[in-house]
Amino acid sequence: MKQHPTAPASATTAQLASPALLLSGILLIAMNLRVPFTSVAPLIDGIRSGLSLSSSAAGLLITLPLLAFAVVSPFGSFVAKKFGIERSLLAALLIIAAGILLRSTGTAWALYLGTWIIGSGIAIGNVLLPGLLKRSFPDQITKFTAIYVLTMGVASALGSVCAVPLAQLSDYGWRFAMGALIVLPLLSALIWLPQLKRHTEVSTSAPPPYSGPIWHSALAWQVSLFLGLNSFVYYIMTTWLPTMLTDAGYSAAEAGNLHGLMQFSAATPGLLVVPLVSRFRDQRGIAFGASLLTVISIVGLMFVPGLAALWTCVFGFSAGATLILGLAFVSLRASSSLQAAALSGMAQCIGYTLAAIGPILIGKIHDAQGNWHATLLISASAAFLMALFGLYAGRNLHIGKRA
Repeated sequence: MKQHPTAPASATTAQLASPALLLSGILLIAMNLRVPFTSVAPLIDGIRSGLSLSSSAAGLLITLPLLAFAVVSPFGSFVAKKFGIERSLLAALLIIAAGILLRSTGTAWALYLGTWIIGSGIAIGNVLLPGLLKRSFPDQITKFTAIYVLTMGVASALGSVCAVPLAQLSDYGWRFAMGALIVLPLLSALIWLPQLKRHTEVSTSAPPPYSGPIWHSALAWQVSLFLGLNSFVYYIMTTWLPTMLTDAGYSAAEAGNLHGLMQFSAATPGLLVVPLVSRFRDQRGIAFGASLLTVISIVGLMFVPGLAALWTCVFGFSAGATLILGLAFVSLRASSSLQAAALSGMAQCIGYTLAAIGPILIGKIHDAQGNWHATLLISASAAFLMALFGLYAGRNLHIGKRA
């Protein structure tokens, strides 16, 4: 009998034990890339009082994973090259589980070290999961990327909503709520085990993220700062929104629910923004308008906190929209796939740096002033700067061409 040639691993999912099982594993891994650190924000007040931490020290719980992203991400492709994508993703899940276990033991040093370990595991997943989607579903990347992003957003929302109720179930409080999260990476690892039959390496042909020509491009800086300011504002609000709301008179449970509503709202704009981005060659108006919605939501939270449900929805939607736009600009403004890889590295470097600075800076300002007025003003100003950079990043240009 004549044998048919074997299709390349990158072109088909037929060789997999089950495409449905693969997709289930991918979506479970996606949940692990947000929940372990976004669900911390509703618990920060309990952590601060339990360990006698300052606001800025508590802000490190969000900053440390972001720093881990910046430090560990460049090693993700090296790990996958040596051990394969499947084994590396399993290792990432086990690292996240170990970090969760250590973080929930109750001491300050374990809290911070466990948080760093969790961030390291998430960084590996962040690097490798998009490549896995491209390899396994090459003809449906947009579809499955949208599902992947939506899954992360919904999981983040549920994590925020459930954090305080979980803490109230046990005398261990926030320790129990944090420890309960270990179920997620362990379940994900169990579902992922069948994929270990494969040993798929990643391409190492892309240029390093510090490629000189990219860092000398004004357009690259405009795209990077648009994305970076989005990260700066988003992680400030992710870290401090529950505390802002409790200081405004909301209960801890209400603040956690609104924090979850913000996370869920951030997952929804892809249904509207993706078609608009593909329809128009010039995205300046979309970028500026979405950024202005961020400004409006922060100003509204400052002056009319009684409508926090409205402002958190608007903020979540606009933050999600500007994130999608920024990621689209990385591809749209680049002249080639190699240039897009270099621009992505530059944007992630700047974005994670600004995101790491934001929560600590805001915590220190709050400690000094005792209120949130200056911090919200800084956030609104950063969002307005993002709108201005959107007017430049959204132009129909490619890096290396004159405006």
